[in-house]
Amino acid sequence: MIQLRMLEHRLLRYLGIAAGCFIASCSINLFLVPAHLLTGGATGIAIIFYYLAGLPIGLQTFLYNVPLLAAAWKTLGRGYTIDVVVGTAIFSFCLDITRVLNAYSPIQDVMLAAIFGGVFNGIGYGLVFRMNGSTGGFDIVGAIIKKFYSFNMGGVIFSFNCLIMIAAAFLFGVAPAMFTLICMFMNAMVTDKVIAGFNSRKAVLIVSDRAEAIAEGIMEVGRGVTFLHGQGAFTRRERNVVFVVVTLTQVAKVKMIANAVDKNAFMIIMSANEVMGRGFSSPGVRVGNVIRRYEEHPDEQKT
Repeated sequence: MIQLRMLEHRLLRYLGIAAGCFIASCSINLFLVPAHLLTGGATGIAIIFYYLAGLPIGLQTFLYNVPLLAAAWKTLGRGYTIDVVVGTAIFSFCLDITRVLNAYSPIQDVMLAAIFGGVFNGIGYGLVFRMNGSTGGFDIVGAIIKKFYSFNMGGVIFSFNCLIMIAAAFLFGVAPAMFTLICMFMNAMVTDKVIAGFNSRKAVLIVSDRAEAIAEGIMEVGRGVTFLHGQGAFTRRERNVVFVVVTLTQVAKVKMIANAVDKNAFMIIMSANEVMGRGFSSPGVRVGNVIRRYEEHPDEQKT
């Protein structure tokens, strides 16, 4: 039974990687190549030689990754390399089978091509990374350098991509290189968003002498609350700290409840990505009744 679940999980994971590779490949052939733009990594180098000599981008990408995969096998281990081989092979294949999209570019404006290319690239790569996959290229180089020299992986990849931009500016002019930087920026932003998850929530910490009353008010609008033990460093007084995760639309409700119960409550609101767990979809009720009760009876449920 466990083996069956593991097999199912791996199959779904590889399907997700394949979907991400297909989306990124479509983006490259639909937006970037017709606009004569580049992307980062080994694929960026492959696109340069495609512009210069017409060599297939996917085949080039795979061949450039072969020595990197061999180095990864020796330095990073079998498990890491197998996943990268799968991602690289799928991505390279998708790059070439979607080459026909070059003739169907829906956007003629280079700026829009850079923006939409970056967005859809980010969706594709983000899906791959979310599935703990990789399309190879400079990711491998960064991982190897990080292992031996403890350099930041993102910094290493960015440095290599800067070299590609310098080469692009020299070969094709400054403007394509600048538009490519815009594309890379959009790519990075969307990739991070996809990896982190779109179900963004807010984590709220409330320090108050009336923590129990605030917690009860919050629970009445459909949110679960956790008490954290706290102690003032100066006063040495022990008190409960209210911890709650809410949706964006419920932040105002929590603030109103805390203010109605204790106007001196200290509140911290932080971003929380991809909140998971039972009880996070409980139906809410009108917050007005809760606040009204504490305004009319300020001494109720003092702690």
